Amino acid sequence: MTAVEPTPPRGRHGGRAARLAARTSAAARPQAPAFIRREIPTYELLGEEGLALVEAKADELLAGVGIEFHDDPEALRLFRDAGASVDGVTVRFDPGHVRALCATAPREFTQLARNPERSVRIGGDHVVLAPTYGSPFVRDLAGGRRYATLDDFQNFVKLAYATPWLHHSGGTVCEPTDVPVNKRHLDMVYSHLRYSDKAFMGSVTAPSRAEDSIELARIAFGADVVDRDCVVLGNVNVNSPLVWDATMTGALKTYARANQAPVVVPFILGGAMGPVTTAGAVAQAHAETMVGVALGQLVRPGSPVIYGNFLSSMALRSGSPTFGTPEPALGSLIVGQLARRVGLPLRCSGAFTSSKVPDGQAMQESAVSMMAALLCGANFILHSAGWLEGGLAMGYEKFMMDLDLCGAAHTYLRGIDLSDDQFALDGFAEVGPGKHFFGSQHTLRHYETAFYDPALSDNTSFEQWRDAGERDTEHRAAQMYQDVLASYEAPPIDDAVDEALRDYVDRRKAEMTDQWY
Repeated sequence: MTAVEPTPPRGRHGGRAARLAARTSAAARPQAPAFIRREIPTYELLGEEGLALVEAKADELLAGVGIEFHDDPEALRLFRDAGASVDGVTVRFDPGHVRALCATAPREFTQLARNPERSVRIGGDHVVLAPTYGSPFVRDLAGGRRYATLDDFQNFVKLAYATPWLHHSGGTVCEPTDVPVNKRHLDMVYSHLRYSDKAFMGSVTAPSRAEDSIELARIAFGADVVDRDCVVLGNVNVNSPLVWDATMTGALKTYARANQAPVVVPFILGGAMGPVTTAGAVAQAHAETMVGVALGQLVRPGSPVIYGNFLSSMALRSGSPTFGTPEPALGSLIVGQLARRVGLPLRCSGAFTSSKVPDGQAMQESAVSMMAALLCGANFILHSAGWLEGGLAMGYEKFMMDLDLCGAAHTYLRGIDLSDDQFALDGFAEVGPGKHFFGSQHTLRHYETAFYDPALSDNTSFEQWRDAGERDTEHRAAQMYQDVLASYEAPPIDDAVDEALRDYVDRRKAEMTDQWY
């Protein structure tokens, strides 16, 4: 990580820098709950007739075309034994059958964190925000775009731990490409457990790596706890359209068998992995997701699971993926209704953008995408902070900018307080007609809590901003992430547990030769 040289102020006023330093100190950071409890309604785009039609089309797709399971005879056997039609690698279902197979999944569940005060509730009216996942590159203002390293990975774990606006440590927040492919999952899971005490996600890139993730969780939490409670999530993707491969089904079954929660997610890029029309993409996504959920329930009925959603569009003239566009946002609203209809917790994706840098395009697209996730009723919002370049890059400055949006989401989802004090009748009585409220007792009582205060926004006068160096948001974000990392303090961990985790990582690495692709 390359440091950003501070821009010297042009004038004598150092107030902005001092305020920024104060706001990033550990003592000054705002406090927030371990997860959000939604106090506003979800947006119901379709009525009963429309939702029934989407479900019927998904059923029609599964009954007519079916879905393939590659190189996984166990999955084929489980579905055959459950009454599905299996022809070679293709599985077909009668209408309503898949939904019935999913009925044993819990409507909501708790994912335990290493710090019990940070455990999260997933499902119902609860909302959990997690950072971006899977980027092979990172970007910052000083170093530009480059391959991610383990240091970068650990930096983002620390940044996610330090902020109150993210409730979850995430999973592969970026790919540590300086570690062999077959070993990096061990370093990633260890880093989540050592440098954060929030809930986390494990590896899914091979069933054995999923098992390693669960075994490390058993060391950290205790084997009996892991068997009884969810402590780790695994993000598994359908190979859209209509294919499940053995890598993903193997990981899914591994998590379900251990009573841990797979997050079942189609990846539908409209025009490539699915139709360009929103209705068709939603029906496909619902079919693919429900079949994955059903597989996990056949492995271990009652095990926790999350209904995932990933819809995106593309520039049809070039074939490039696009993000933060209105069609997938509308699709997410429908998917939210479908997830509630079948009684499953919902994962949606947050701050999407195609922009290569954290500019106006990045934040405009991210706001559109994040608002769709908030309004659709998502319970677990992955990619809430850091996403750049269609997910190829994790941005340091973008991460900090997205945190301000996540902080605003806390206030937005909390809704409006209608208690007597909020109507300020005593304030009106004190101030009277034609006078301002700035010095009233009511204002003073609420001075520190009345409005959400974004950490990066500059609300000074033009002259103050000019004299402080004319810094834009990206430069302020660069300084802020460095300040947060400089003040980072690791959460406590039992020395014996830490030693056992490191011993497991070292032993497993010694058992394998390096694989770099």
